[in-house]
Amino acid sequence: MSNFKFVENGSITTPTGFLASGVTAGFKKSGAADCAMIYSEKPANFAGAFTSCVFAAAPVLFDKKIAENSDFIQAVFVNSGNANACTGEQGLENARKTSQMVADKLNLKFGDVMVSSTGRIGVQMPMDIVAKGVDLASKALSHDGGIEASKAIMTTDTVNKSVAVTLEIDGKTVSIGAMTKGAGMIDPSMRVLHATMLCYITTDAEISNTLLAKMLEANVEQSFNRITIDGDMSTNDTTIIMANGASGVKICAETQAYNDFQTALLSVMQELARKMVYDGEGATKFVEVKIVNAASYETAKMLAEAVANSLLCKTAWFGCDPNWGRVVAALGYAKVDFNPDLVNIYYDDKIVVRNGGDAGTPEEDLASIMQKREFTILIDMGCGSSDYFVWTSDVSYEYVKINADYHT
Repeated sequence: MSNFKFVENGSITTPTGFLASGVTAGFKKSGAADCAMIYSEKPANFAGAFTSCVFAAAPVLFDKKIAENSDFIQAVFVNSGNANACTGEQGLENARKTSQMVADKLNLKFGDVMVSSTGRIGVQMPMDIVAKGVDLASKALSHDGGIEASKAIMTTDTVNKSVAVTLEIDGKTVSIGAMTKGAGMIDPSMRVLHATMLCYITTDAEISNTLLAKMLEANVEQSFNRITIDGDMSTNDTTIIMANGASGVKICAETQAYNDFQTALLSVMQELARKMVYDGEGATKFVEVKIVNAASYETAKMLAEAVANSLLCKTAWFGCDPNWGRVVAALGYAKVDFNPDLVNIYYDDKIVVRNGGDAGTPEEDLASIMQKREFTILIDMGCGSSDYFVWTSDVSYEYVKINADYHT
């Protein structure tokens, strides 16, 4: 039984000692908010996980250096509308300048500020707009600014994504808040120090950088790395967690407090991961693809991702078509050695494939499942004890329209 609870309208400013803001600087032609700032009133321990894309954006490269060389950070600045990716040395210098601008506004030192960007790739940063965003965001910082910040980092998202939980540790209340953005270009593969998915997490617990990195790495693998909307990994994927200790609760390794906090943190990250899939560009379905009894963890992962990223499967789901032939075809080309005669497949609780062939379940029963907003495709490989799940969406006409028309 969990000992945490979700906070109504929770955000990154739910934890004590954090301020945030979301403002309009001019990155977006629509006039929507496009710059967010997160600020901790005291130096915060931190950890980050970043895209493994070789074309990593300048802010990712800059933040990795911060993570390697700084003991604390106090602020993060995010712009939406320009990814600052594939911009060379000038792009990296602009990331540095942005960080320094924020540091100057908040009376911090260089190395205390991380930066993130999302939007169009290959365009140099308009630094006059950055300067305006930094100025406005720093002046708008508020203990109630978390929701506005979550709105300012959106691109093709249709809704802002924000969540917070509280839990009791040693008789004191600890809070975890988080926000994320991402509706397309979503298939993260983030590593800790090794349409974009951006996630920022705050907590008023005191936790060392080492433990934060350990928790983040484990939880990213069970949340953001388990979602895919279109199979495309971004140049800018970033998750940053900050812990400022303002609650007076210290989390140490190998304690019940550590386990409780880790569980609550995972719930926060999984809730945001689910929100991202639900808000996938043009998505009408939330589909869990679950592999069980596979020969190994790696093969289970390959099989799940093959089905979850199959365009034929995803378009069938959109059309509410229970065509299981597309599922077995995806399994078959996943480059995994298995015996197809041992495979059983279920749509929710209805068996579709038995021992590699048609199970005989009436098609109207299966079609009724496919018409649901959320359903599970469970695939029993019958050849081992390893499991893996992926959360994915369908592909609709609207997905094509959004990405054909998209030009920040």
